[in-house]
Amino acid sequence: MTAAGLTTARRPRFTRDTMLVAGRALRATWRDPEGVLPAFVIGSFFFVVNVGQFGGLATDLNIKAFQLPVAVLFAITGLSRAQALVLDIQDGYFDRLLVTPIHRSALLLGLMAADVVVASLLTCLILVIALLVGSGFAAGLPGVVVFILFAGAWAIAYNGFPYAIALRTGNPAAVNSSFLLFFPFLFLTTVYIPKEALTGWMETVVTWNPVTYLLEGMRSLVLTGWDATALLWALLAILGVGILSQALAMAALRGRIARG
Repeated sequence: MTAAGLTTARRPRFTRDTMLVAGRALRATWRDPEGVLPAFVIGSFFFVVNVGQFGGLATDLNIKAFQLPVAVLFAITGLSRAQALVLDIQDGYFDRLLVTPIHRSALLLGLMAADVVVASLLTCLILVIALLVGSGFAAGLPGVVVFILFAGAWAIAYNGFPYAIALRTGNPAAVNSSFLLFFPFLFLTTVYIPKEALTGWMETVVTWNPVTYLLEGMRSLVLTGWDATALLWALLAILGVGILSQALAMAALRGRIARG
């Protein structure tokens, strides 16, 4: 068989294997909702608290719209099946999969595909809450779709980190602490006030923080409408974080396969 023929033969198997892994992960999520509900509660909590704290300020800024992307990022960042992957490693299920003809990349990409579905659904739920309390959405329905796509893309971009930790260590405690990586990135950005109001070292840190540009891009859809520059910078931020995290995750997967 020619190289082209081999590529054609492999592609359906890769797609099928990825869908099988994703389907198993989604079914497990459905059976284990307590793994997702805390993320929804955290996102909703930060939205309600932040709006409650700043909603009474005399300002032209729509606080509800301003805080909506923050709530979404709190809910979806780090929400992954990495903990379940650790359990699969510990009970030997992952090693058993390695003796099957399953495509190796599908073992990781299938989990990430399931993460995107869950992150998108959570984003929709928080959007509904925000719209019901008067957030508004300047970019309209197409903007809502793009907003959800950005959230799903960020889920893939960030989740490479917890998967890398899971595959490298096989330690559930290490995976649980991976969310702490995100806290400095979010709080050292424009969580509470616009970038123009920042000064000194905080302005410098915020300028170099990729999450700043993600927030600004998502906020532009909610507050002002279609801002091509803000959306481009948000996309570049997602790509930059994603390239790093996915490289780490794939390297950890190769290491785990080699040890298996």
